[in-house]
Amino acid sequence: MTQTSSPPIEQTFDDTAFERLFKAHYRELHAYAGVMLRDEDMAEEIVQGMFLKFWEKRELLNIQSSIKAYLYKCTYNDCLNYIKHQKIKTKYQDFAMYTMNDQHEPASSKAELTELEQKLQEALNELPEHCRTVFQMSRFEELKYREIADQLGISIKTVENQMGKALKILRIKLADFITLIIPGIIMFYKDFFN
Repeated sequence: MTQTSSPPIEQTFDDTAFERLFKAHYRELHAYAGVMLRDEDMAEEIVQGMFLKFWEKRELLNIQSSIKAYLYKCTYNDCLNYIKHQKIKTKYQDFAMYTMNDQHEPASSKAELTELEQKLQEALNELPEHCRTVFQMSRFEELKYREIADQLGISIKTVENQMGKALKILRIKLADFITLIIPGIIMFYKDFFN
C-alpha cells in the first residue's frame, strides 16, 4: 500500500506552513472523523478544533512520527473523547430516567441529581488527560487494563497507577455529594466510592 507523504513542514510552524498543513490534510481527516462519529457536522468541529489546538501548541510540539500520523492520532483521540462524553451523557440520561420516573419525587431531589451530574462531569473534565483517557477507556468502553495498555502503548502498571489516581481524585471532588447519593447511583458508579 503506497502512502502519500506530507508536505515538508518546518519545525517552527508559521502561518504559511500551517495553512499548507491544513489544506493538505483537512479533507481526509474530516472524512476519517466522519466515519468514526457518523456525524459530518461534529466531524468538522472535531477536526477544526484539533487544528486549532495544534496551532496553539505548535511551539511545544515534539512530534516523533510523521506529521500526517500525528494529525490522525490527534483526530482519533479527539473523536474518542467525544464518543466517551456522549456515552457519559447517555448514562446520566438513563440513570435520570430510572430514578426520576416517580412523578411525586420532590424537586429538591431532581436538583440534587442535576448538580451531582454536573459535578461528576466537571470532576472528569478536571482529571489530567492521561488519567481521564485511561479512566474512560476502563469505565465507559469497558476495556481491560491489558487492552488499554496496548492501545496507549504504556505498561499495565502505568494503567493501574492512572486508574488509582483518577479514582482518588474523583472521590475527593465528589465527597460532598456522597450523602446525597441514593443507592441506585452507588450501584451505577460504585467504583467512585470504593
